[in-house]
Amino acid sequence: MTSNPPLIEIDHVTFYHTDREKSAEPALRDLSLRVETGEFIALIGANGSGKTTLARHLNALLLPTSGSVRVMGLDTREHKSWPTVRATVGMVFQSPEDQLVSTTVEDDTAFAAENAGLPSDEIRRRVDDALRAVNMWEERKRPPHLLSAGQMQRVALAGVLAMHPRCIVFDETTAMLDPAGRRNVMEMTQRLNREGMTIIYITHYMQEALLARRVVVLNGGQVALDSDPREVFSDPRRLADFGLELPPLTALAEGLESLFPGVPVGALTPAELAAAIPDPNEDEKKRRLPAANPHPQRAAAIDVRALGHIYMKDTPLAHTALEAVNLTAGRGAVHGLIGATGSGKSTLLQHFNGLLRPQKGSVQVAGYSLNDPRVTVKQMVQVVGLVFQNPEAQFVEQYIGDEIAYGPRPLLDRPALRERVQWAMRLVGLDFEQYKDRLTYTLSGGERRKVALASVLALQPQVLVLDEPTAGLDPLSRREVLRHLQNFQRQGMTLVLSSHQMGDLARLAERVTVLHEGRDVRTGTAAEIFCEGQALHDWGLEAPIAVQVADRLRARGWPVPREAITTEELVAAMTGLTIGEVA
Repeated sequence: MTSNPPLIEIDHVTFYHTDREKSAEPALRDLSLRVETGEFIALIGANGSGKTTLARHLNALLLPTSGSVRVMGLDTREHKSWPTVRATVGMVFQSPEDQLVSTTVEDDTAFAAENAGLPSDEIRRRVDDALRAVNMWEERKRPPHLLSAGQMQRVALAGVLAMHPRCIVFDETTAMLDPAGRRNVMEMTQRLNREGMTIIYITHYMQEALLARRVVVLNGGQVALDSDPREVFSDPRRLADFGLELPPLTALAEGLESLFPGVPVGALTPAELAAAIPDPNEDEKKRRLPAANPHPQRAAAIDVRALGHIYMKDTPLAHTALEAVNLTAGRGAVHGLIGATGSGKSTLLQHFNGLLRPQKGSVQVAGYSLNDPRVTVKQMVQVVGLVFQNPEAQFVEQYIGDEIAYGPRPLLDRPALRERVQWAMRLVGLDFEQYKDRLTYTLSGGERRKVALASVLALQPQVLVLDEPTAGLDPLSRREVLRHLQNFQRQGMTLVLSSHQMGDLARLAERVTVLHEGRDVRTGTAAEIFCEGQALHDWGLEAPIAVQVADRLRARGWPVPREAITTEELVAAMTGLTIGEVA
């Protein structure tokens, strides 16, 4: 009696991108992997490790240079197997706009089901169920191109869900989603898996990888680790070698374990970790730590007053994106901008360099009035560097070196231009010789983001505006980018960061503005904003992991300062409270 074949079997696959044929480095190198029906696998690895390339082999979007991929026993190299393979393995891409094809959200969700020839009643039911599952039912009549990147991702996921595949590959699906959206996707993913769906989940969020039952680490196009989450995340140094890091909760638990032996390093929730810490004694309850130094007062680099913006104004599809928004960012400061998907963050940022002009209200940036028609976009791009949410949207050249040189080329001679490009690439962790002649379309999502950031940095702007700057970056690259941003700020550059990564803003931002449904609903220090737990939840956001744990400890009598909003600050605070010394 023979056993059933695995759902997916990858056998000694090697793959070269076209432009890599001349090199000795394949995107995938002799890679083998088996995926059984009903598994939940997290696929992690540094940018360029081969995750997306591997994912696109699973439903025959790419075919191996050598080796084989079989889905339900069908070889993906045989064209006749493609309809079955693609009906079996659904994929939600890293860039959602790559799979949106119709003029309304509901039509796009129905597209694949219609092409499969399903009955109209069945299509209607599936579309309704899928849009409700991803919280896009209310937007079903809107054109996809008017959606935020996070909303586009939800629509792309809905289109896959409507096909009822046996396996779904999620390629950085939550990278552009707000915390509530990420929670929704993860809960839905776990529910689908409990119902028998096979899940292959590509992510740079190590906290998400903890929820899988199996974690596969890719490094250099090969499987470097393949085990359960506890084993994979047991060795921080080994992870660092692969460009990865511990999940935030695990890192916090490790930091607290030296103070409280027995703290579960494998805790899966802030509540579980906080519950393992004993109540404070009387001395610890009375102990007070030194107050943090206040941030200096700064002159305004950006001043937004009562800004309003309506897309497709005076049409039946008019959509109010901003309404009476106010924001002041200090010169030489880091100002954070947070809000749920579709709250208006990207629209606001595009006013800072003149891509959008004020319909109502006023915008002043670095002494320029964006209400003045004489102030041109050409002027502003040399003052304000804007890195888009979707980095490929700003690419204008084929080759990476040319792309980064595009902005400063009219301003510098050839030797100085080459030096400027090398400098910008070095800042974002791209090796000049390795990447300068690479084609932009061959890059991973994280690599594209690095190139977009380098292209803007090459102009050395006064103000740097970043829309989701670390989305799609592996942990090592994210730390490098954040370190460079801190250095830019120390050198006097003004930074505005729009991000769904609350932990990043907790480390960087002096002040944070919250947008909700097109309005600014709160501005304050990072500590003031992130300690408003219920309000954050109401806005579709969540506090950093360290704040969630600290809130629970304060509720039990620990006098943890509200300024302790990062892992390092919370461990230092608990050290001071338990042994009387500030770490």
